[in-house]
Amino acid sequence: MRKPLALLLIKPFILFFILLGCAPEHNQKVLSADNVPISYNVEGNGNPVLVFVHGWCGDASYWKFQVPHFSKQHKVVTIDLAGHGESGLNRQNWTIEAFGKDVVAVIEKLDLDQVILIGHSMGGPVNIEAARQIPKRIIGLVGVDTFQNFEAEYTQEQVDEILSSFKTDFVEASSNFVHRMFPPNANTDSVLVEQIVTDMSSAPSEVGIGALQGYFNFDPIGALREVRIPIHCINSDKYPTNVEVGQRHALSFELKLMPGIGHFVMMEDPEKFNQLLTETVNALSL
Repeated sequence: MRKPLALLLIKPFILFFILLGCAPEHNQKVLSADNVPISYNVEGNGNPVLVFVHGWCGDASYWKFQVPHFSKQHKVVTIDLAGHGESGLNRQNWTIEAFGKDVVAVIEKLDLDQVILIGHSMGGPVNIEAARQIPKRIIGLVGVDTFQNFEAEYTQEQVDEILSSFKTDFVEASSNFVHRMFPPNANTDSVLVEQIVTDMSSAPSEVGIGALQGYFNFDPIGALREVRIPIHCINSDKYPTNVEVGQRHALSFELKLMPGIGHFVMMEDPEKFNQLLTETVNALSL
């Protein structure tokens, strides 16, 4: 039987809109609380939603090995924090609280619920702050080589000494800082190491220095009093993680280790990291 001409014409349009609904949304923008444009990307569909937040002087591309893997089953959102990647630079104070509002702005723009926040390094504290602001939307936090010790303290003299080296020569201090993030005996690809060193040492110095100052000023324990959701970590063993301290301040705190590699676990061994993150997401989804 011959199909009506109208049906034959409609089918391609139906297919087009189905594909359009599944298409990645790259470099979307939303204004943060202080009117800084925040860039974000969306791929895939499915709950829980996974929101990935990069660390100090990184950007959304640091999750390039995770997006295609996890977007097969989940809606995956990657964000450039203010001053990073494609996001705006027009911010005065580069605090963890302000970065947290960047994450909140994206989540509220997309009207997301059942969110798991995944943060690398400085992205961990940023996600604690974001969860503090919108607790009903967040079901769990995943720290990626972060949250080693919520009770770690630095004297003002130590902070001043660290910041002084970056203020004197940001490029050299950043290069030395990043090189120290990789164990000397690690088998990390040297090309990857130099790529990360170049990325971070090329960041705007006012952002890098301001974000470091913001990191030292942030009180994670105070924020955690208001964040009553589980925290899981996937950490390298380069820096010891104090699980007891984590359990003391979080609703629950669990650790998975990736031994023998450096700070950028999701890039150095993406296959193993994706396996551990899958297990973690499944546990947080129960």
